[in-house]
Amino acid sequence: MFALRRSRRGRLVLTGLAAVLLTVSTGLTAAAGEQRADPLRRADPLQREVDAIHASGAVGTLAEVTSPGAHDTARAGTAESGTGKPMPQNGRFRIGSATKTFTATLVLQLVGEGRMSLEDTVERWLPGVVRGHGNDGRQVTVRQLLQHTSGIPDVLPEIAALHSAAGYRAERFRTYAPEELVGLAMRDSREFTPGTDWSYSNTNYVLAAMIIREVTGRSWAHELNDRIIRPLGLRGTSAPGLFPFVPGPHARSYAYYGTGTGTDVTVLNPSMGVGSGSVISTTHDLNRFYAALLGGRLLAPAQLDEMTTTVDAPELGVRYGLGLGELPLPCGGSYFGHPGELLGYHTWSGVTRDGTRTAVVYVTSDGGPHMQKTMSTLVEKALCRTRS
Repeated sequence: MFALRRSRRGRLVLTGLAAVLLTVSTGLTAAAGEQRADPLRRADPLQREVDAIHASGAVGTLAEVTSPGAHDTARAGTAESGTGKPMPQNGRFRIGSATKTFTATLVLQLVGEGRMSLEDTVERWLPGVVRGHGNDGRQVTVRQLLQHTSGIPDVLPEIAALHSAAGYRAERFRTYAPEELVGLAMRDSREFTPGTDWSYSNTNYVLAAMIIREVTGRSWAHELNDRIIRPLGLRGTSAPGLFPFVPGPHARSYAYYGTGTGTDVTVLNPSMGVGSGSVISTTHDLNRFYAALLGGRLLAPAQLDEMTTTVDAPELGVRYGLGLGELPLPCGGSYFGHPGELLGYHTWSGVTRDGTRTAVVYVTSDGGPHMQKTMSTLVEKALCRTRS
């Protein structure tokens, strides 16, 4: 969900796609050391790439790749620091900003049903909510929220749990209402006139979740369950609301907060990420979701075209659509996806334009630019390897 950067105004904000710049194989062994000792595993390119991510500083790493008629997974490291406990197969983790693709899909479904428009203003659905310091919901459209061209400031610098171990310990169980989150963001001046520039802001997707509630009369989480999770059979995926624990098999996550000491941050009330970063899922479910999305099972062609029509996101060096980033493949063409980060859980997902090939990798601890780059490289190589 989040990576620190400096905004134009010099304040710290958080982004998801910045993580870029910085399937079961036979014979999986119980521990990372055993995996590396197995020459058959060393010969597996996916395993080599997962091992490289682990070697760059991750406590645990797991990747899953799918293509027509093929499915492969690899893992390295441990599920808990200081133990030999292996990473759980298809374990659950917080997907952070990959949540935004789910939220954008819900909005576009409502657009396709004629219940709202991408050109609706925020003011139409949330009167008076976006006001102050140059922020004005009368000037911001739903499209601009999903595209990050609204100029609305990011709320995440206001969330203490995300910035220090002391803040985490003090606020890991704190509940934030969506209206409260937007109110915190309104303390800061808008980044730019809506529609004139691009700047990543989690507040955009908090507002999108609030609009979904206004349009449907039901919460974002209810719509997510009824429209995506249940129809696709995503058994390891949930919108946890205020629940601070990761259900089912999972590895623990660790945040370093810029220090050399990791803090176990697995337990967290994720209410600050409603619509923008609170979903829990698995590599299997994320592959299934992205394949269904780009394969046309969740959106009509007109709405999928809207989602995959991208604009320059210059602060990240990529292109961005509606809840999806577009990046080049080294073998030619491009792919879509969205990274995610929430306190020690980092993930990167990629899917080809036709939805036939997918790749998801996640790690359970913070790492530097090298680890982040090896994650995006794994996805690129996996999508190129599985080309038909």
